[in-house]
Amino acid sequence: MRPPPVASTVLPAALLALLSVAGPLAAADPPPYRSAQQILDASPAADWRPIEPENTLYLELDAGRVVIELAPGFAPEHVANIRTLVREGFWDGTGIYRVQDNFVAQFGDADADDPARAKDLGQARRKLPAEFERDARGLAFDRLPDVDGWAPEVGFADGFAAGRDPEAGKAWMAHCYGVVGAGRNLEADSSLGAELYVVIGQSPRQLDRNITQVGRVIQGIELLSALPRGPEPMGFYPDPAQRTPIRAIRLASEVPEAERTRLQLLRTDTQSFRDVVEARRNRRDDFYKRPAGHIDLCNVPLPVRVAKD
Repeated sequence: MRPPPVASTVLPAALLALLSVAGPLAAADPPPYRSAQQILDASPAADWRPIEPENTLYLELDAGRVVIELAPGFAPEHVANIRTLVREGFWDGTGIYRVQDNFVAQFGDADADDPARAKDLGQARRKLPAEFERDARGLAFDRLPDVDGWAPEVGFADGFAAGRDPEAGKAWMAHCYGVVGAGRNLEADSSLGAELYVVIGQSPRQLDRNITQVGRVIQGIELLSALPRGPEPMGFYPDPAQRTPIRAIRLASEVPEAERTRLQLLRTDTQSFRDVVEARRNRRDDFYKRPAGHIDLCNVPLPVRVAKD
C-alpha cells in the first residue's frame, strides 16, 4: 500500500514558522572598507616579487637615479639590443634632449639622424623588427573587470599594463604614464632601442600597437616629469646646453650589489593586487561621496616598495 502524498503546504508552513521566530533574512554586511595602503601593509611577503637585475636599468642623472624595468616578454629583440648598448656605454654622456609637455621625455643621441655626427652603435644591431604586439597564447593575463576604449580586454601581463584581443590572439603593452618606448621614424621597423622616451603626461593610448614599448619606470619618474619643457610643438631643446646630461645607463646585473636599488613589485596575480584595484575602483572613504564603480587601465596603481630583509 502506497503512503499518502505529503501536503504541499507542509514545507512552506514550516519555513514560515521558522521565519516568524528568526525574523527576516538580512543581507550580510559588506566587509569594512580598507584603503589601498592598508591592503598593502597587510599583504603577505609571497605577494611581492623581486625585479630581475638583468631586466633592470639604472638611468643615472645628476638629480638621482631612475629605475626602469625592461619588458623582454613584449619586445625581446629590442630589449636584447638595449642590453648591448648599455654594456657598451652608448648613452653615457648623452642627454635628455626633448621634453614635451603632457607627452614624453626623450633621450639618446640627439645627432642620430646625421650620419656624419651620429654615435657609433658598436655591436648593437642596425635593424630590428617592429614589436608592437605579441602572440597572446601562453601569456598569463590578469584581466580588469571594466571596459576599455582601446582594447577588447585590458589587464596586466608580466607586471605590465596591457591590452588583449582574444579574437585576433594578440596582446600588447599599453601607453600608460611611465612607460618606456623606442622612438622610430615613419617606417614601423625603424626603431633600434637607441632613442628612448618615457611617457610623462596623460596616457597616449593612441600609440598602442604603433610603437614598440620596452619597459616602464618603477622609481624616479619625478626626475623626468619635473624637467623644464622644451618649446612647442614637440619639446626639442634648441640649445644643447638645455639638455639634461645622462651620467650613465647601467644594467643592475652589472652594478655591485651594495649599489643596487633593492625594490619589489606587487604581483598582479594575487588577491592583494585585486583588492588594491577594487579599493581604487570603488573608493568608500570619508572623502568620496559617490564610488565610481570603474577604473581606467592606466589609473591602476602598480605598487613598488623597498625590499624587506
